[in-house]
Amino acid sequence: MPTTPVTAANSSSNGAQETIMLELVDEQGNTIGTAEKLSAHQPPGQLHRAFSVFLFDEQGRLLIQRRALGKYHSPGVWSNTCCGHPYPGEAPFAAAARRTYEELGISPSLLAEAGTVRYNHPDPASGLVEQEYNHLFVGLAQAAPSPDPEEVCETVFVTPAELTERHGKDTFSAWFMTVLDTARPAVRELTGAAGGW
Repeated sequence: MPTTPVTAANSSSNGAQETIMLELVDEQGNTIGTAEKLSAHQPPGQLHRAFSVFLFDEQGRLLIQRRALGKYHSPGVWSNTCCGHPYPGEAPFAAAARRTYEELGISPSLLAEAGTVRYNHPDPASGLVEQEYNHLFVGLAQAAPSPDPEEVCETVFVTPAELTERHGKDTFSAWFMTVLDTARPAVRELTGAAGGW
C-alpha cells in the first residue's frame, strides 16, 4: 500500500498498539475536533466521520464480508464490502480505497461517491454506539478478495435475492441496511436496471 503523510502519521513502526484517532463532525459534516476511536463509540457516542464501500462484480453481485471474530465492535456479523473511519485530515475517498485494500487485498475500480448518511445505531452485543456521518462509495471488484484474517473471516458475492435470504437468517451489522438503502440510487446507476438493486 502506498504511504501518504496521513497514513505515515497514523502508523506504528515499533509494533506497539497505536492510538487511532477519529475526526469528530457536526450535523453538517464539518470537522470540529478529534477523539480516540473507542471513546468515540462509548455511549452516547460522539458524531464522527466514517465511510462505507459497496463493490460489485461483473455480474452485478455485491461483495459482503463477515467481520473477524476478534474485532471489538460487531465481531462475526455480516456487513457491506468495507467500512471504517478516515484518519483526521484524510479524505473519505482515500480512506475508502486504503481500507478496502488493507482488509480485502483489492483495489476498487470506478469508485464513485454515493452520498452521505447520518445515523445513530447502538450495538446491543457490545454496548457501543455508532454515531456516524457516513460517506458512501460504490465501485467494482475486479480481482478476487484476499482478506486479512484479523479483519475479515469470510466474504461472498450475493445477488439481491441471495442478500435478502441471508439477511433473514444471519446477523448483519446494525448500520448495514441504512447505508445500503442510502447508496441504492448509485448502486443502480453502476449495476444497471437488470441488476435488481
